Amino acid sequence: MTARILDGKAVAARIRAEIRQRVEERVKSGLPRPGLATVLVGDDPASHVYVRMKRKACQEVGIESFPHELPATATQEEVEDLIMQLNQDPRVHGILVQLPLPKHLDEERILGLIDIHKDVDGFHPVNIGRLAQKGREPLFVPCTPAGIMVLLEEAGVNLEGAKAVVLGRSNIVGMPVALLLIRANATVTVCHSRTRDLPAETRQADVLIAAVGRPEMVKADWVKPGAVVIDVGVNRVEAPDTPKGYKLVGDVAFDEVKEVAGVITPVPGGVGPMTIAMLLKNTLRAAELADRERVAL
Repeated sequence: MTARILDGKAVAARIRAEIRQRVEERVKSGLPRPGLATVLVGDDPASHVYVRMKRKACQEVGIESFPHELPATATQEEVEDLIMQLNQDPRVHGILVQLPLPKHLDEERILGLIDIHKDVDGFHPVNIGRLAQKGREPLFVPCTPAGIMVLLEEAGVNLEGAKAVVLGRSNIVGMPVALLLIRANATVTVCHSRTRDLPAETRQADVLIAAVGRPEMVKADWVKPGAVVIDVGVNRVEAPDTPKGYKLVGDVAFDEVKEVAGVITPVPGGVGPMTIAMLLKNTLRAAELADRERVAL
């Protein structure tokens, strides 16, 4: 039986339409338009593409965009000064620092300087710390993990007591999504490059999240029949017979795994669109938090 394809593009489009409507209602009622500042340091081509996509998405839903680009030679002090300025700017409700940063910069310190109320990427140490603790709620959840959880809900997956396996332990996806799955009462295993017998671990999963950045690593015999497979990977591989000379594939061998899995996300068109939708949602939430703070004062 072929798996049901979970269309992240369609889900994200619906979320973006809802955000656009809420932004219009805000502006009509006299509230400030939500604003997102993007900070891009250096000339990494992929980072420039991602930031352009985020700015375009902001424009489509009526969120104001404040782009800031610094050269790869920017000093720690210059980046920190910019963050501090954005923290003080009332027009800016969310601050996004595009990762990775050039290696000479202290990423942890820079992310830690972002006002927690403007941390729409959800990477501030306090937000991550709250995510990791029972009974504590982060102001914002990292965008890709948040999008994954929405897709699981969309698929009707009951995570209560389910066996979830996360393949990858990055700070951006693997670790935060594992924490979110635990919060949803799943039993979670996090696998990585030192895990012994990876296929044996992944075959136990009712829900498998693949986020390792290795093209088509997960094969059909790694997957439990009927499992829900969420493919986070976006890998460029050579494809001489295509117009661009390459194609995008995930961490899952889609064509063979879809014959085993019960539900699967495609690449592209699965998790990717959800990441930007969650960023827009977090930016709107940041504006709403600022409204409450203004009223309280």
